[in-house]
Amino acid sequence: MTNDRPWHEQDDFWRDTQSLMFSEEHLSKTPQEIDRVVSLLELHPGKLILDMCCGVGRHSLELTRRGYKVTGVDRTGSYLDTARQAAEAEGLEIEFLLGDIREFCRPESFEVVLSMFTSFGYFEDPAEDKKAARNLCESLKPGGQLLIEMMGKEILARIFQERDWHEMEDGTLVLEERKVTRDWSWMENRWIALKGNQRQEHHFAHRPYSATELTTLLLDCGFKTAQAYGGIDGSLYDHQAKRLAVVARK
Repeated sequence: MTNDRPWHEQDDFWRDTQSLMFSEEHLSKTPQEIDRVVSLLELHPGKLILDMCCGVGRHSLELTRRGYKVTGVDRTGSYLDTARQAAEAEGLEIEFLLGDIREFCRPESFEVVLSMFTSFGYFEDPAEDKKAARNLCESLKPGGQLLIEMMGKEILARIFQERDWHEMEDGTLVLEERKVTRDWSWMENRWIALKGNQRQEHHFAHRPYSATELTTLLLDCGFKTAQAYGGIDGSLYDHQAKRLAVVARK
């Protein structure tokens, strides 16, 4: 039986790719990433933060350890179970909610909204990206800040490789294949994970945004300002940038 739901709505996809998405290497970088987010946004403990598409809660947990009040939202129940267990083990109070970025909106409830690790741009219809961005804007208090962090289209064009591979900490070989389609508005991906005699294949796609495209979208969705950076370190978004981070203010 075929599954006609888009990839991002398939629980099996998120379950089977959890170790690839949240490798030990990624988890170990979390404190440093939050250091940079705190500096970039000039955050002070006590801020009300929405961690949208929080996954297993790595950023939510670290922010809470530092005194922030965090709500984490994700569409994958098993990821939220992992996040809740980690929070309980540390005695951390975090609100974790099952929700879709296209539907979740809590008007004027947060001072900061985070969307990290290319968790924006999954929907084939651009109107759904706009709906998601409006929800993020409406969920912020006046003067609140949104941070969206992803791999920018300009960077993808500069470093593009149709195929490559890498080895995970546990010895899993991950073969990656990419295809640019729809006049550079859509990126199709295929991952093949090999470990011993086990083989898993995963397909997913997303809309890569340029700095101009993303800032324009956010301004169109109600934000007053939007500034692009070459990463959460606040560097320039230029020909040497490694990531795209946009900070928008309501």
